[in-house]
Amino acid sequence: MENEKKPPDPEHENPAEEQPVAESETTAPKAEEPSKKDKKAAKKEAKEAKNAAAEELKKVKEEFETHKQQYLRVLAEYDNYRKRTEREKDAIYSTATADAVKEILPVADNLDRALSQENCSLEQLQDGLKMVNRQFGEMLAKLGVKEMGSVGEQFDPTRHNAVSHIDSEDFGENEISAVYQKGYILGDKVVRHAMVQVAN
Repeated sequence: MENEKKPPDPEHENPAEEQPVAESETTAPKAEEPSKKDKKAAKKEAKEAKNAAAEELKKVKEEFETHKQQYLRVLAEYDNYRKRTEREKDAIYSTATADAVKEILPVADNLDRALSQENCSLEQLQDGLKMVNRQFGEMLAKLGVKEMGSVGEQFDPTRHNAVSHIDSEDFGENEISAVYQKGYILGDKVVRHAMVQVAN
C-alpha cells in the first residue's frame, strides 16, 4: 500500500536528540599543587611544632624529677622522724619505769630488813609492817598515785568493780558498803579498779 508509513530509520534520526556530553561537564577540575613557598612554610611550621613539643616534654620531665626528689626527701624525713619518736618513746618509758622502781626499792629494802630479824616479838613485827605500809603510801603519793574506793562513797562503774550487793538501812542508795580491794588512780587513768560491795 502506497500510503503506509515506514518506520523511522535510526540512521536518519535527528542528531540533536543525542548530543555528546562535553568533557568539561564530567571531569572535575584538578586541584592546584602547592607552591614551593607554601611547602617551605608548612615544613617550617611542622618543625616549630615539633621543637615546641620537645621543649614542653623536657619541661614536664624536669618538673617530674623535681617533684620526685621532693617526695623522696619528705619520705626520708618522715622515716627519720618516725624512728626518732620511737626511740624517744622507748626512752621515756624506760625512764619512767626506772623512776618508779627507784621509789619502790626503799620499801623492798625495809621488807628485807624486817625479814632478816631473827628475834622479834609480834608487836615489833606489826610496828615494822605499819612503817613499811606508811612508807609505801608515801612512795605512791610521790608518784602521783592515789587510792580510791572507800566505804560510804557513791558507786562509780568507771572506778569501782561491784562484786556483791546487799540491802541495808545503814547505807544510802548505790553506796559502797564494803571494800575488798583498794583501787588506784594516776591522774585521770585508772591503774586498778576498786573491788567493792554495793548497798541498795
